Amino acid sequence: MADKRKIVIIGSAYPLRGGLSAYNERIARAYQQQGDDVTIYTFSLQYPGILFPGKTQYSSDPAPGDLNIKVKVNSINPLNWIKIGRKIKKLKPDLIIVKFWIPFMAPCLGTIARIIRKNKHTKVISIIDNIIPHEKRFGDFSLAKYWVKSVDGFITMSRSVLDDLNKFDKQKPKLYCPHPLYDNFGKILKKEYARKILNFEESGKYILFFGFIRDYKGLDLLLEAMADPRIKNAKIKLIVAGEYYTDSKPYDDIITKHQLQDSVILATDFIPDQKVAKYFCASDIVVQPYKDATQSGVTQIAYHFNKPMITTDVGGLAEIVPDGKVGYVIQPNIGLLADAINQFYEEKKETEFVDNVIIEKQKYSWDRMIETIDELLEEIK
Repeated sequence: MADKRKIVIIGSAYPLRGGLSAYNERIARAYQQQGDDVTIYTFSLQYPGILFPGKTQYSSDPAPGDLNIKVKVNSINPLNWIKIGRKIKKLKPDLIIVKFWIPFMAPCLGTIARIIRKNKHTKVISIIDNIIPHEKRFGDFSLAKYWVKSVDGFITMSRSVLDDLNKFDKQKPKLYCPHPLYDNFGKILKKEYARKILNFEESGKYILFFGFIRDYKGLDLLLEAMADPRIKNAKIKLIVAGEYYTDSKPYDDIITKHQLQDSVILATDFIPDQKVAKYFCASDIVVQPYKDATQSGVTQIAYHFNKPMITTDVGGLAEIVPDGKVGYVIQPNIGLLADAINQFYEEKKETEFVDNVIIEKQKYSWDRMIETIDELLEEIK
């Protein structure tokens, strides 16, 4: 057995909610399972309220009892960055892991990382969600460049982000590893049982759009596709499960324009972890109509629950959804979305796709992510 390592993860975790927290907590458990000592330093302030688009940043779930989480980092207080950096520097962890997703965090996380690295022992690696954000703002490039210079190496979860990263740095080691499965949302439920809990028709046809609703995710395209006569006549229903992180009016207007009130189920509050399984297991297929993307944690939740997918060929989404095998990969287009949904039901593809999903998902383990990080560390040495 390898020597026990001291690992610190810096980023979102309980009491913060959402995919970032789920990821950091899950990789912490993966390291703990192999005997490493893991501490998560999460944010006491992640976003100032004025910058947060949702209703709340905080989880209503009980605290995880198996994780060592320290709520210490203030994203907008430079004195705090120095304090935290110095504290972790003295601890001399063997490895720091920081998930990077938005340039706004670069000054905070970059300053902390730079201070820690001065101990000449700790290696700092960054798992990059996006280096160029979906929703661009002035100063993004400079902030991202600051972050890139702050760490020793990078893991990207899509090849498109790996390409983007090369625009900032060509020297530091960087490796690609696909997003592991989100297997922390509970067991697979029988479809009939999940539908009964949610008061859905047991024999109905349900497709799922899941996750925070942002304009780049293409829910407007999917709602327009729901107006296709083939979909209406087949009585296919769309479940929208996720909180609006943008103005809901344009989406409501589409529903009204096409009289989709009976075809669209709006569960547009934040979906807590214990309800995620119900929505995935109640659906026949998951639809990701994104106009822009890098990778998506929704894909890996769908894999965990053995759900076929319709996704668009943007960013790295197509890399892990083999077209015609576990679902369909299409261009972000209303007509093509309607065609794919109709084809799925007309050709009765669910059983075939589910069988293939069960095989395909074996590629996406947390052990593989840890192995890739270890490979990266060897290159850093």
